[in-house]
Amino acid sequence: MERTYIAQIPEAVDQTVRIQGMVQVVRDQKAVQFVIVRDRTGLVQVVVPRNPDNEALNALVSELTRESAVTVVGQVAANARVRLGGVEIHAHEMIVESLAEPELPIDIGGRTDTTAAKRLDWRFLDMRQPRYQLLFDVQTTAEHAMRSFWVSEGFVEIHSPKLMGSPSESGAELFSLDYFGQTAYLAQSPQFYKQMAIAAGLERVFEIGPVFRADPSQTTRHAAEFTSVDIEMGWITSHEDVMALEERWLQYVLDRVQAAHGDAIAEQYGVSIDVPTLPFPRVTMAQAQGLLREAGYTPPADSRSDDLDPGGERVVSEAIRREYKHAFCFVTDYPVSVRPFYHMRHPDDPTLTRSFDLLWKGVEITTGAQREHRYEILRAQAIEKGLTPESLQFYLDFFRYGCPPHGGLGFGLGRMLMILLEQPSLREVTFLHRSLNRLMP
Repeated sequence: MERTYIAQIPEAVDQTVRIQGMVQVVRDQKAVQFVIVRDRTGLVQVVVPRNPDNEALNALVSELTRESAVTVVGQVAANARVRLGGVEIHAHEMIVESLAEPELPIDIGGRTDTTAAKRLDWRFLDMRQPRYQLLFDVQTTAEHAMRSFWVSEGFVEIHSPKLMGSPSESGAELFSLDYFGQTAYLAQSPQFYKQMAIAAGLERVFEIGPVFRADPSQTTRHAAEFTSVDIEMGWITSHEDVMALEERWLQYVLDRVQAAHGDAIAEQYGVSIDVPTLPFPRVTMAQAQGLLREAGYTPPADSRSDDLDPGGERVVSEAIRREYKHAFCFVTDYPVSVRPFYHMRHPDDPTLTRSFDLLWKGVEITTGAQREHRYEILRAQAIEKGLTPESLQFYLDFFRYGCPPHGGLGFGLGRMLMILLEQPSLREVTFLHRSLNRLMP
């Protein structure tokens, strides 16, 4: 007999079905036994009357523990008093596939508080909650929508190496390792290889994959390993082309998520998914600094005066929300001092770059720019930033034999989910979080 998912049970009244799932509740009463079984589609009540014909089955149910894995065969019956869809299953057979130990290390029912660290220690149990099942449904829908949009816009997918012989961004925040007697580094981003793909004539590329940052920060928005969403597109005229594509892409993705999961997200997370209107508001970095002054915001002493710290991002986003009634905002024209060497500089003001960050509800989720594609200028900008051309020669070679004007962006998948579902930390929206003190499980 094929498996029936619990969400399909209301359509199978008077039929014999076979379900498989985890035991959520056991009520072992004198005249009848009730077992609530959960699979990824929902909950159902299983009924086992106590009588001589059910003696073996009654004994098995009496020994059941919460979170045990079971297979149940029985007949579906309508019962208007049952809150779980108005149906129940009268069991004929039950197989205990795996009996859980009687004391769970964490309470996944939410009746008692469990520390975040302990929940991460037992992440596989923590994720059995419906909110986490929904999280990964949302992630799947979002990634599928991303890919669908890009393919419709003529992009192709690449998979760049994560082991590199030189830094992919700078000399900081690198994980190094021995590579057959050489020093190798875990990629901080696919930046260099995205640009190589443009030089190779692919014109429009995307990648969704892991990146690594040896960042000791213990903030809610940083991780040592995370999933980066990257695109690069050739034959652009400025960074405005990249921003215009990103806002259309995000509108499409959020529309797909809202259509597929809006009601469930509202139920599980209490969040309404608002599909943004186009275009997104834009302010230059100089204008953003003016908004901070108008608000009387004083950045922390250790923050840079030519950049936005997290508090400043929140202040700017709130000002944009009040003025434009919009949750998104592009901040453009960052100074050279806070941008990588490969960002193109403004022809009319070489102290500024053709770059941007995208803020969403007060948090930066994207960094993007038009790249410098002219070999001699790119080489000179690397030297100006204190880098040696020899260490970057493999990258610089991409631009020696003709390369289209191009630009792109990097986007944190975890940050998107964190903001979308209004969660307090990346660890809540990541399958297995990696940070300064967490390498297991």
